[in-house]
Formats: sequence, C-alpha cells, structure tokens
Amino acid sequence: MRKELKLVKIDSKYCDYLRTFDNKVPYNYGKKEIRPFVGVLFEVANCMYFAPLSSPKPKHLKMKGKLDFLKIDDGKLGAINFNNMLPVMSPNIHLLNLKIYNTKAEEKYINLLKSQIYWLNRNRSKIFKRAIKIYNGYINDKLDKNIKNRCCNFKLLEEKCNEFNKKTVK
Repeated sequence: MRKELKLVKIDSKYCDYLRTFDNKVPYNYGKKEIRPFVGVLFEVANCMYFAPLSSPKPKHLKMKGKLDFLKIDDGKLGAINFNNMLPVMSPNIHLLNLKIYNTKAEEKYINLLKSQIYWLNRNRSKIFKRAIKIYNGYINDKLDKNIKNRCCNFKLLEEKCNEFNKKTVK
C-alpha cells in the first residue's frame, strides 16, 4: 500500500518563485493564517508533489468531476485541483498541526481538514492514480487540450524546484 497522505501548507516565497516561470501556479497568500494554502502531499514520478485543496463551496455539489478536479466526498468536503500540482521538497512545505486551535473558527477549519485527510487517505489509491494519470498525460501530450491548458508545466516546475532549493540550501 502507498504511503499515508499528509496535509501541508506551502511556502509563499516558493510559489512566487515558481510563478515567475509558469503563470498557472496558484497564488499563495501567506497572510491567511487561519486558512493557509493547504494541499495534499504525495509522490509522482519520483518527485514529491503538492496538490492544492479547495474548501467546500455550494458549486462543488453540482460540478462534475474531471480528470484534473476531484471532489472530496462528492464535493461536501471540497476538492483537489490536480491541474495545479506543484513539485516540492522538504524546505518548501510545512506539516499542519491538526491539534492546535485558538478560536471557534480555527476549530471548525481544523475539523474540516481532519475530515478531508480522513477521506483522502481512505481514497488514496484513487488519488495516486489520478495524479499519475494527469502527470503522464501532460508529459506525454495525451491530455484533452482544455485540461492541458489548465495544468502547470510539471517538468519545467520540477527543474525550477531543484534550482530554488539548491539556491536556498546554500
């Protein structure tokens, strides 16, 4: 069985760096302490990847799932945006502590995250298959044009991930 999935937040400076090479890299506003840029962490093609999560919205209940968009618990718990997967290394991510909260709003958000990661881990084989399928489809130019146009450039971002981490580790 594959490794357990983890929820992480990603460094905003790292996202800003990647965005200079690919404008499809989502914005990560580091100021959202209660609602940080959260995603699920997994491995694709021997590289760690971060796929951002969307909080639940009424529209998710009506939307159809697509290759690059997987509804979590039929949209009740949000969605995963595989088109915005980003390669990451350990310095670019921060594991979330799902035990500490100070306000009712934070408690509610932590409970949502716990529900999301519970569902994600129960469905991790589906998530791994989807991530690999979209990654390989993009790399081998086998994706539907509309989906490919929504995707980050995975190979380019892998190169830039390596460059960024070599610069910042020194």
